[in-house]
Amino acid sequence: MRCPFCAHDDTQVKDSRPTEDGTSIRRRRQCSSCGARFTTFERVQLREVVVIKSGNRREPFDRHKLEQSIALASRKRGIDQERLDQLISGIQRQVETSGEAEVPSSHIGELVMEGLRQIDSVAYIRFASVYRDFSEARDFEEFASTVQQAAKD
Repeated sequence: MRCPFCAHDDTQVKDSRPTEDGTSIRRRRQCSSCGARFTTFERVQLREVVVIKSGNRREPFDRHKLEQSIALASRKRGIDQERLDQLISGIQRQVETSGEAEVPSSHIGELVMEGLRQIDSVAYIRFASVYRDFSEARDFEEFASTVQQAAKD
């Protein structure tokens, strides 16, 4: 593993342990050149999945992009990071075990929306505003009213 500080190729694992949700291994590493310490995570990748984007563009599934979009939607909401990690790992597992080599980005978006809907309504609305491309305040109002109605039922 290359050191992120000095780019030296030789780092040593000082400590390994599973994460709390058991979906990855957390490793503490130390660079033998500069002595810097850093953390890496090792996750199982079941298969290579290609995401079909709008306009039929294709790109490899990227967990980091999923993490970023969920983090942005849930920013300053006080949601436990472990809960978000479980959501992300669950979505990744569903995508990788679907049996499909190509998955539409719309399917992944729906999985995220369903997960956020169960965790936090504000994060759900924030994600939906980008995913569904809200262009006017009325779009927010209409969507928020459907969320409120669903919460009452």
